Amino acid sequence: MPHEEFHVLLLSRSNTIIRKEFVSRGGVSGTIVDLKIIFKIAVEHLASSIILCHNHPSGNLKPSNEDISLTKKIKEAGKLLEIPILDHLIISDSGYFSFADEGMM
Repeated sequence: MPHEEFHVLLLSRSNTIIRKEFVSRGGVSGTIVDLKIIFKIAVEHLASSIILCHNHPSGNLKPSNEDISLTKKIKEAGKLLEIPILDHLIISDSGYFSFADEGMM
């Protein structure tokens, strides 16, 4: 995609996907992500946990400082609501980056 999009995967207690939900669409260098929208969707669908996903149109898989900060913020909110964030995936044409695989969760 030529623009950035942010999605969440909502998971059941057995870590099966309940559904994939679109959260936001931005420009070539970023998108706005509202925590209230993410957790509203999660609560409405009774998600037991969440995986965050967004793309980098540039193809660069390295998480930005904003990506890291946002992940920490969402993870903390998830703790309060007892909806853990299991991973944050950055996707591009050249592959993916997993915060969990890299020990950043």
